[in-house]
Amino acid sequence: TLLQLVLDPRVSTLGRWFLILGAISWVLLLLDAWRLGRPLQLPRKHRLWMTGLNGALCMATAGVMFFAAHLVSVQNGFIGAVFASETTSKPEAGRYNVLLMGTDSGPDRSGMRPDSMTVASIDAETGRTVLIGMPRNLQDIRFPEGSFMKKAFPDTFDCDGCYLNAVNTWANDHAKELGAKTVGQRTPGIQATMDAVSEATGLKLNYYGLVNMHGFSELIDAVGGVTVNVRQRTAIGGIGSPIRGYIEAGEQKLTGDQALWYGRSRVQNNDFSRMGRQKCVMNAMLHELSPQKVLLNVEKIADSSKTLLDTDIPQSDLATFIDLALKAKSAPLSTVSLVPPAIYTGNPDWTKVRSMVSKAVDKAEGKKDIAMEGPQVKVTAKAQLALKADGMAEIKGGMVNVG
Repeated sequence: TLLQLVLDPRVSTLGRWFLILGAISWVLLLLDAWRLGRPLQLPRKHRLWMTGLNGALCMATAGVMFFAAHLVSVQNGFIGAVFASETTSKPEAGRYNVLLMGTDSGPDRSGMRPDSMTVASIDAETGRTVLIGMPRNLQDIRFPEGSFMKKAFPDTFDCDGCYLNAVNTWANDHAKELGAKTVGQRTPGIQATMDAVSEATGLKLNYYGLVNMHGFSELIDAVGGVTVNVRQRTAIGGIGSPIRGYIEAGEQKLTGDQALWYGRSRVQNNDFSRMGRQKCVMNAMLHELSPQKVLLNVEKIADSSKTLLDTDIPQSDLATFIDLALKAKSAPLSTVSLVPPAIYTGNPDWTKVRSMVSKAVDKAEGKKDIAMEGPQVKVTAKAQLALKADGMAEIKGGMVNVG
């Protein structure tokens, strides 16, 4: 397809040199036209006018083409730095399943903590997406047969403080004794986390995306902010740091820092409320980004994305995912969250978890007679108001429509 050609590094490199040579050729052509016009034989006024016009045309033509060549170079650098994997994965049952992890690492923290985990299950034809929220404090984690973590924990992940978000650090710290190695882009910690989530949901995970929350803030600033319908006044700061302001309720244009805190704040509520707000921000970003915004801010986006994203999606699949993202903008985005009262995070009913995920995917694909389990089915008016007040996604028609 055209998109695949544009994103192919070999084609874009050829295009870059074509633009550079084209710019030089146009300048030489315009200078030759100026020479053939014999400006020295013209009256002084006409000579100055002709020289100025020719110079302006040279600068404009060369400037546009050199700038286009620069953008192509930026694109190549970004794609090569972020999408470096060469391993492809085919869709399972017509869907790509990508584990999105938000990390909160920083200079005041040791290690990398995936505090936010969401599986994006994407229809490989329509782009219709189901977001499956995985609470970071899920316990009784299990690993699939044949995985290196199964050897260490044949039953459940039962060490001290063994929540879902601790799998990454534990696996990386004990990789040598378990004989686990980094394969391609996947560290032992990322592979172990993907194994745990796959076992929990029953979905084969194709790829992962590791999002640095501070890089996410820079990306939002690069595109000029993101518009979010804030359900509840939300604190900026708190829990280990002073509250330094609030994001007021209503439709708000958030800066990167505000969006970061809207997605991470829990001083007023809990992790489950935060999960709902994070999905609202994801949905808002999906609809905020347009080809025009990307083109106008390509350099800023590329710079921020290098610190924002680590993924094993290969270059060969990049065009496919961009095409699916464009399709997803016009399709409803639905979500299922594995939170109380449907799922008790201290001792999850894994059969019920898989059933909820399966039925959410089936409903997104338009299959009939799907009865959703848990709070996603029938919610009383009182419960809906409680969820809205807590900053969670608004619930409509048996599925959760976020943002």
